[in-house]
Amino acid sequence: MNAHRSRWLGRRYLCEVGGHRVPSFAAMLYLGSVAGIAAGAIAAQAGGMSAQRFAAAAMVLLIPALVGARLWFVLQNAASFRLRGQRIFRPLDAGAAQDGGLVLCVIASIPILELLDLPFRMFWDNATLTLLVGAAVTRVGCLMNGCCAGRPTEGLLAALLPNHRGEWRHRYPTPLLEAILALALLAGALFARSTQPPNGIIFASALMLHAVGRALIALTRETGDRRRMLRISFGMNSLFVLAAVAMLWRAVPASSL
Repeated sequence: MNAHRSRWLGRRYLCEVGGHRVPSFAAMLYLGSVAGIAAGAIAAQAGGMSAQRFAAAAMVLLIPALVGARLWFVLQNAASFRLRGQRIFRPLDAGAAQDGGLVLCVIASIPILELLDLPFRMFWDNATLTLLVGAAVTRVGCLMNGCCAGRPTEGLLAALLPNHRGEWRHRYPTPLLEAILALALLAGALFARSTQPPNGIIFASALMLHAVGRALIALTRETGDRRRMLRISFGMNSLFVLAAVAMLWRAVPASSL
């Protein structure tokens, strides 16, 4: 089995710079953030929004996004962190839940966008590209690191992959499935932009479809307390769907905004 292992999978550290090892997850998170902000800025400029102000807002919002993602992950795994509290402050070795990051990021964006004079709905339509590009690239880091690993299976989707403990098994390629979901939604968002829908439609639609897709993909995840994690995933994604429906309801008659 060892002969078939990829040199990139299960690689917790991508390289060494100045005597410091660079975690694979952190490297892909950085690349995803940069690529995502660049994609969003290009889309913003094409849609008549200032690319500079969009990029400035997106970079500032990275802070609440990262903090929210880490806090949500810690809350989900409270028992583990209670025993080793120092791990809370080592997020770059992986350990983030994007749902919490999105919630805090959207809330924090309200005053920030007001300050930069950026319309909320238009900003988040462009930021949808940022989120999806970032998610697709970051999931490559998850695949390399072994976090968010799929549960063992011998089905058609089985692939020889490690989990975060370095245990190699035939598993569902859960991070890869999430990356494919993000890329599919990215393609849909780019197509939708060509139809010039009302502001807010792209973000709300992507949010709803992503929540449904992630709820289904969560069934393939390897987790300690499977029932508890599935309940959390279903609950959070249900809230995202409801929020998306509310945004769609409000966005359609607000087409002139």
